[in-house]
Amino acid sequence: MDVPIVDLSNPNEDLVARAVVKASEEWGIFQVVNHGIPPELIRRLKEVGTKFFELPETEKEAVAKPEDSVDVEGYRTKYQKDLEGRNAWVDHLFHRIWPPSRVSYRFWPKLPMDYREVNEDYAKHLKKLSEKIMEWLSEGLGLRREALIEGLGGETVEYLMKINYYPPCPDQDLVIGAPDHTDVNGITFLVANEALGLQAFKDNHWIDVKYTTSGIIVIVGDQFHRMSNGKYMSAKHRATMDKEKTRISWPVFVESSLDHKFAPLRELITGEDNAPKFKPYVYKDFKFRKLKKLPLD
Repeated sequence: MDVPIVDLSNPNEDLVARAVVKASEEWGIFQVVNHGIPPELIRRLKEVGTKFFELPETEKEAVAKPEDSVDVEGYRTKYQKDLEGRNAWVDHLFHRIWPPSRVSYRFWPKLPMDYREVNEDYAKHLKKLSEKIMEWLSEGLGLRREALIEGLGGETVEYLMKINYYPPCPDQDLVIGAPDHTDVNGITFLVANEALGLQAFKDNHWIDVKYTTSGIIVIVGDQFHRMSNGKYMSAKHRATMDKEKTRISWPVFVESSLDHKFAPLRELITGEDNAPKFKPYVYKDFKFRKLKKLPLD
């Protein structure tokens, strides 16, 4: 089995939309190619992010997450045990890239010099792609094109960039890149360097996600699983380590603002056959309960 690949250059938009909906229902993860984001921009995004992580530690600490911050933005080295007691061996940098009102340049690297220009350009392109896919997914539910975007918060929807830096790891029995998880947000768009290591869980098997350098991996998260009343899968996935190569990935999490309340979309709740399967949640409460592994429903 291979994770689905959807070619967005197909002139038959109905066919493309159906492929995106089918992949979201059956897998919750797929790759889009010929998506309209210039390959040169993706190359530059990877280049400036890689250069940041190659800087001396003192330079990276200039955008460190403050000790007392309850937000995720900033640089940090993270160690987190998985279920088998292995450490998650990864450094990362978080910062919002959209909307402009929520962007804090305090956490954007000043070096390399073109970091800001590249990330702002990528944000504009990715927002267009994201909204197109959300429109197709809304129509796949039999709803208006704007339904999922509005349910996620409309103009207040946030785009959160994360750069994961996984150094080479000779002993993979002791560490793991990222433990099994589903994304807590609405939908995620991920690019990576050539040492991807991403695996998706399907039919009781872990499947390597094959990746093209200009493709983008799309991952449906918990918010869309719940907002679609279970129609769209929230994909379980994990990241493995590489013994010899440094792995870097650039997921962008599309999510509600923390104070936004989300729930199964009202238009889907019609009659006894379509009762809501999930409770409504304020997003910050949902994130907290998921992070602390507390019951959700």
